[in-house]
Amino acid sequence: MFDFLIHVATIACLYGILALSLNLQVGFTGLMNFGLIAMFGCGIYGAGFAHRFGLPVVMGLPIALVMAGLVGAFFSRLGRRLSSDYWGIATLSIAEICRIFANNLETVTGGAQGISGLPLLFANLRPWDGIARLALFALILAAIWWLCSRIVRSPFGLSMKLMREEPQLARSLGYDIDQIRMRVMLISSLIAALAGVLYAHYLTFVGPEQMVVPETFLIWSMVILGGMANNKGVIAGAFAMQFMMAYIPFVKDYFQLPSDFVAAARLILTGGLILVFLLLRPQGIFPERIGERHER
Repeated sequence: MFDFLIHVATIACLYGILALSLNLQVGFTGLMNFGLIAMFGCGIYGAGFAHRFGLPVVMGLPIALVMAGLVGAFFSRLGRRLSSDYWGIATLSIAEICRIFANNLETVTGGAQGISGLPLLFANLRPWDGIARLALFALILAAIWWLCSRIVRSPFGLSMKLMREEPQLARSLGYDIDQIRMRVMLISSLIAALAGVLYAHYLTFVGPEQMVVPETFLIWSMVILGGMANNKGVIAGAFAMQFMMAYIPFVKDYFQLPSDFVAAARLILTGGLILVFLLLRPQGIFPERIGERHER
C-alpha cells in the first residue's frame, strides 16, 4: 500500500504541474485552451525521440521544449483570427490531429506501439527510488508553483487578468493582447512539456494513448475543482482528482463490478465534477484571491 500511495502522489505531482500550466491560460488570462494535451505530448515524445534515436537522455528536454514552444506559438497565432469559443474548438481539433499523426508516423513515433524502454529515473536507488522520484517531482512542482505565483503577482500578471476581464479596455490602455497571449502560451507550453518529459521517464513508455482528449478534460476538472486563478487550489484539485481516480478500482472490487466499470466511472467522475462545480460552485473549492499585491 505504501508503494501505491507513493505512485499516486507522484502522478498527482505531474498533474499538478499540468494544472498550473492550464491555470495560467484559462484561470488568469481567459484563454479557453482544450488542446493542452498536445503540449504535454510534445514533452513525452521529446523524451521518446531522444531515446529512440540514441541521443543523450538530457537532450529529450530541449527537444520537448522546442516542439512545445512551436505548438504554443501556433496556438497563439490562431487566437488572432478566432474568437474565444472557436479558438477553443480549434485547439481541441489540433490536439487530436497531433495524436493521429503520432499514431500513424510509425518510423518516427513508433506508431500505435509507441516507444518503450526509456530510462527510469533513480532506478539505481532501489528500494528508495520511488521516494526519490516523488521528492524530485514535488520539488519541481513547488518550483513551478513559485514561478507561476511570481508571474501572476507581477505587472504582467495584472495585464493577464485585465485581458481576461476586459480585453477591449486592455487594448484601449495600450496593452498588446496578441503579445500577452503569445507570452502566456509559450510559458504554459514549456511547463506542460516539462511535465511530459518527467511522465515519459516515469512510465518508461511513450504512446499516442497518452494524448487522448479525455486527458485534457481531466486536467480541466482539476482546475475547476480546485478553483480557477488560484494556484494552490488547482494543485489541491490535482491531488484530489488523482486520488479519487486511483481508488476507483478498489470500489469496483469491493462491489464486485465488471472491469468496464473502471473506465466508465473515470469518465463519469471527470464529466460529473465539471458539471456539478460549474453549476453549483463555479469558483471551485478555493476561489480566486481578489486584491493580491502586485510587484512593481
